[in-house]
Amino acid sequence: MNAIPLIQRVVAVMWPAFIMAGIATVLFTTAFDPAVIFFDYDISRLGIYTICFFLFWSFGVITAAATCYFLKPCEAINKARERAREEAIEVAKSAAEENSATVNK
Repeated sequence: MNAIPLIQRVVAVMWPAFIMAGIATVLFTTAFDPAVIFFDYDISRLGIYTICFFLFWSFGVITAAATCYFLKPCEAINKARERAREEAIEVAKSAAEENSATVNK
């Protein structure tokens, strides 16, 4: 996974979500009249379409990112957690040593 550049990973998540948001917006606004649903708010139809599109896009990004996250092998995730835990322990030990040295002075 590290061999794939970050921008390529971001585009791999954002692009399918963008396409699905467009389709979802068309289907949703065809089935439901946004002006009726949001009649309490002073928003134009175009504004409501825009809000719906970005809402659907964010849902798509979240689901695509979750899919990419869960594609990682559990071993890689566990190794990263173990390294982070070891680093946290080292930082805590060094902070405790500095604190005890300061108290003893």
